[in-house]
Parts: sequence; C-alpha cells; structure tokens
Amino acid sequence: MLAFILRRLIQAVIVMVTVAFISFMLFQFVGDPVVFLLGQDATPEQIRELRAALGLDKSFVVQFWHFLVNAAQGEFGLSLRQGAQVSRLIAERFPATLELALVAAVLALVIGVPMGVYAALKRGTFTSQVFMTLSLLGVSLPTFLIGILLILVFSVTLGWFPSFGRGEVIKLGWWSTGLLTAKGWHHIVLPAITLAIFQLTLIMRLVRAEMLEVLRTDYIKFARARGLSDRAIHFGHALKNTLVPVMTITGLQLGGLIAFAIITETVFQWPGMGLLFIQAVTFADIPVMAAYLCLIALIFVVINLVVDLLYFVVDPRLRVGKAGGH
Repeated sequence: MLAFILRRLIQAVIVMVTVAFISFMLFQFVGDPVVFLLGQDATPEQIRELRAALGLDKSFVVQFWHFLVNAAQGEFGLSLRQGAQVSRLIAERFPATLELALVAAVLALVIGVPMGVYAALKRGTFTSQVFMTLSLLGVSLPTFLIGILLILVFSVTLGWFPSFGRGEVIKLGWWSTGLLTAKGWHHIVLPAITLAIFQLTLIMRLVRAEMLEVLRTDYIKFARARGLSDRAIHFGHALKNTLVPVMTITGLQLGGLIAFAIITETVFQWPGMGLLFIQAVTFADIPVMAAYLCLIALIFVVINLVVDLLYFVVDPRLRVGKAGGH
C-alpha cells in the first residue's frame, strides 16, 4: 500500500508541475502584464520598477521557479482586470462551484444508479426502452441547450424557478453556502439539473452495461443454482460488483463537474469559478486563467488518488494479486 501511494504521489507531482509549466507559458505569449497593470500612459521608469517588483526582469528558469513556489502556496499574483489578489477571487468563487458540482453529483448518482439497475433487470420492457431513449437525448444534447430549455420552461413559462444567480447565502467563516436557505435551494435546482443530466445518463448506461456483464458471470449462475432469491442475487452480489468500476468513473466525473461547470455557470450567471474563468478569458486575465488551470488539475489529481485508494480497498483481487505476487 505504501509503495502504491508513493507511486501515485510521484505521478501527481509530475502532472502538477506539467500543468504549472503550461499555465506559466500563458504569461509568455499573451502580452506584457506590466502594460495591463499600468496602462499605456506609464513611463519607462515605472515599467522598469514594476517589472523588477514582479520579478519579470529575471531569467525564464528563475521566473518559473518563483511561479512554482508561489503556486504551491496558492499565490498567483494580481488579477489584471480587477486588480485584486487572484487567491482571494478564487476563494470567493470556489464554494459556489463546489456546491453546484456536489448537488449535481448527488442527483446523478441517486437517479442514475437505480435507473441503470432497472434498465438491466427489466431489459426489453417499455420503461427500460424509455430510459435508454432519454439517456441518448441526455448524452446528445449540449449543456447550454439543456439550460436554455429549462429556463424557457420552468422560469419564463411556468415561473417556478429563478433563471440566474445564487440566491441568499450564509457566511460560515470564509465559506459561503446557499444550501442552508430556502432561496439558495430554489436557485440551485435548475443549474444542478442542467449539470447533472449528462452525468446521470452516463452513469445509467454504465451501470446497465456493467450489471448485464456481471449477471452473465459464473458465480451468479452458481448463486442461482444454490437457490438464492433474485433479490439476494441482484442486490447482494451483482450490484455490489457492478459499483466497483462505477465508483472509479463517478469519482473522475466529480472532477469533470467542477472543471466543466463553465457553460452551466455562464448560462445561469452562477457566481462560481467557471464564470470567473470565462470573464478572465474575455479580458485576457492571465493570472486568473493560470490559477484556474492549476486548481482544476489539483482537484483531478486528488480525486484520482482517492479513487485509486478506494478501488484498492474495495476490490479484494488487487490485494490478493499483490500478496500472491501476480
């Protein structure tokens, strides 16, 4: 286990350094940040002083090393558009994005897993065919179109839910949450459904495929020969083994929900990191873009490490294989 963790940590460090290098290269190809900060009317002396203060007069290697050290401490300098610390902007927006992603992930799991199990166990029935048709629509329709349709139906036509914003939030120290207020839940419904639909259909189809595969295995046939009930076979044996690969995909999808909430946050004007990133791209705000890339890479690396460890713990074949030298 220790060797396994060390290998994963080394891989994680390599990934993070690579992403940090890509983020650092953004500064080299998108204008001079000194000009963005001081404006076109700055004197040459002011430009030299600021370049020295920011360390931009150093060599490429030294600048990259300083960038790595600062990034490891969560510091990415000042936003070129807002003139505020990038770390503060990220800290303000991160709770909204994480909250939206977690609610969407719970929706996808709570609805997707039962639908996948039903579609596998009741294969060929009318309801199962409806589920599969809906899953094709969920996979095929782009997220922004789903969001616009939900706004048109439930906000404009029916007036049940608000079409933008986060609603009322409560401050818990530096953290903010809307899940403790009725208006917060009212505002998060449509964005969460929009973000969850693709993941829900993906999980449903994955559970169905894995469930059908497991039901064809020899140990399921042996369980039937022993006279076990269908309920015990389906939910005590088949489902438990079906969820092992599903757990891996779901963990990675959580990182995807956080990273790719950009479209959903833009459609619903949700004040999260995705909307901040879109605004940064629009105004070429490189420090914010670099911080976003590094943070998303860190989230993926951490989730991937946790999923690998859970997979190692849940699947006894991995432990037996290591112990037996296979």
